[in-house]
Amino acid sequence: MYLSKEKKADIFKTHGEVETNTGSAEGQVALFTYRIAHLTEHLKKNRKDFSTQLSLQKLVGKRRGILAYLFKKDIARYRAIIKALGLRDIIKPLGSRDSK
Repeated sequence: MYLSKEKKADIFKTHGEVETNTGSAEGQVALFTYRIAHLTEHLKKNRKDFSTQLSLQKLVGKRRGILAYLFKKDIARYRAIIKALGLRDIIKPLGSRDSK
């Protein structure tokens, strides 16, 4: 099994406040990032595994939703988790869209 109880507890302890706080936004983003990395490696070896590809797309969407929530509620927490996990900043403020 690629994600043991100990690994999951370690992820939540590192990015959340405590390992039992599994509902924190930072912990959820970190867990999704770990799972996304695992599925990405699987898909590099198994290109035609379309059910895994769909699961990966759903996970990326969930992570993006939680990051959008953090961006809206507390920008400092959003920037901290983006920096800690090495993710790209994909959430843009509402007023920064290019108008052509």
